[in-house]
Amino acid sequence: MKKIVLNIHFICLFQIAFSQQTDSGIIKTIANNILLNSTAYSNLHFLCKKIGPRLSGSPQANKAVLATVNMLQKAGADTVYLQPCMVPHWVRGNKEIGYIKNKNGIHYPLQLCALGNSIGTSNKGVQGNIIEVQSMEEVATLGSKNIAGKIVFFNIVMNPTYIQTFIAYGQSGIGRRSGAAIAAKYGAVAVMVRSLASNDDDYPHTGVMNYNDSFTKIPAVAISTNNANWLHQQLATNKNYTAYFKTNCSMLADALSYNVVGEIKGTAYSNEIITVGGHLDSWDLAEGAHDDGAGVVQSIEMIRTFKALHLQPKHTIRSVLFMNEENGGRGAEKYVALAKKNNEQHVFALESDAGGFTPRGFSLDMPTEKMEKIQQWKPLFLPYGVYDFSSGGSGSDIGPLKSIGTPLAGLRPDSQRYFDVHHASTDVFETVNKRELLLGAINMAALIFLVDKYGL
Repeated sequence: MKKIVLNIHFICLFQIAFSQQTDSGIIKTIANNILLNSTAYSNLHFLCKKIGPRLSGSPQANKAVLATVNMLQKAGADTVYLQPCMVPHWVRGNKEIGYIKNKNGIHYPLQLCALGNSIGTSNKGVQGNIIEVQSMEEVATLGSKNIAGKIVFFNIVMNPTYIQTFIAYGQSGIGRRSGAAIAAKYGAVAVMVRSLASNDDDYPHTGVMNYNDSFTKIPAVAISTNNANWLHQQLATNKNYTAYFKTNCSMLADALSYNVVGEIKGTAYSNEIITVGGHLDSWDLAEGAHDDGAGVVQSIEMIRTFKALHLQPKHTIRSVLFMNEENGGRGAEKYVALAKKNNEQHVFALESDAGGFTPRGFSLDMPTEKMEKIQQWKPLFLPYGVYDFSSGGSGSDIGPLKSIGTPLAGLRPDSQRYFDVHHASTDVFETVNKRELLLGAINMAALIFLVDKYGL
C-alpha cells in the first residue's frame, strides 16, 4: 500500500510540473523522451525482419496482428483490442518472367511484376505486338482497330516538375489503376505499365489495379523505369516489337483479418476520440518499411510517449493499425462502420502513410476555421523541422471518417525519395533512418497533444 501511495504522489507531482510548463516546454519534453527512449525503430526492425511482407490475408499479416497487439500492450495502452474484417486475399505465386522480342527474334529480358489484384496469365503466358500510349485519352483515340489483340504499354511518366511528388503519383497512377480495364474495352490481351517511380532503375513497382466487370479481365504487369525508357526508344524507330510474359497470381476467397486498436482513456471527454494511425498490411515484394511500417510504429509510439510521461489526455487517444489499405481498404471501411454503429464522436484523426523520411508538415482536411487554429501553432513545430500546414488530403484509412464530420490531417515527410522504394523490393528496413523516423513521431505527438489540450 505504501508503494502505491508513493507512486500516486509521484504522478501528481509530475502532472503539476507539466501544468506549469509552456506548450513549447512540454513538446520539448516529448521530443527528448522519444529521441532517448523510443521503441519505434526496434519495433520497425521486428516488423520488417521477423515478419516481412504483410499482404492482407497472408500468414505474415496474421503474425503482424499478434505482434502489434503485443507492442501496444508493452507501450502501456489502457486497452488493446481487434476489429475483425474480411479482406481480399490475392497471391502472387511463382516469380513472373517476361521479355521483349524484335523481328529478328532477339530477346530483351524484362524486370517486371504482376500488379496487385490482377489475374494471372495461362500456363503458356500471354504474347502480342506492343502498342505504346502515354495517356488514357490516347487509348480511346486508337480504338479497337489499333488495340485489339495487342499488349498495351502504358508509358505514363511521373511529372518531374512537381516538388510534391505525391501529386505526380496521383496523376500518373491512372494507367496502373485503370489501364487494364480501359485497354480490355478495346480488345487488348494484356497491359504493361511503366512503374510509378520518380527515379530510373531496374526495380518494378507493384500496386493495386482495378477491373471493370463490363469487360474481359486481362493480365497486368509493371515494368521497371529503365525497361520503359528502353522500350520507348525502340518503339520510336520500329513498331514491330512483341512482348511476352507469364504471371502466376490469383485471387482467393476473402480472408478474416483485423484492425489492431490501442487506447488511452480520456480523463474529461472519454467519449470523444482522437485517432492516430497507419496501415499494417504491405505489398509482398519487400518488407513494407516505409509503406507503412513507419506509420504503424509511429502510431504505437504515441501511446508509449503519453504513458511514459504520464500525460493524461482529456480525450481518448486511439492508435489504430489498419488492415488492407493496399488492395481493398476494408479496414478503413470497418473502422468507420463501427464508429457509426457505436455512435462514436471522432474529434480529430491523424494518419502517417507517406514514409519515414524527414517530416516537413501536415496536410489538413478540415473546415477553414479549424485549419487556421492549427496553423497558429506553427511556431511550436519549427524547432523540429515542420513548417508546412496546408490544405490537402489526409490519408486513405482515416478518409472515411470525413463522412461523420471528423477533421483530418496527414503527416507529410519529405517525399523526394519515397517513390524510389514505394511498392518495390527496395522498401526495406535499411532505407529508414532512425532519426528521421523519430522526428516524425515527435511532430505527431506534438500535434495530438495540442489538439487534445485546446480542441478544434
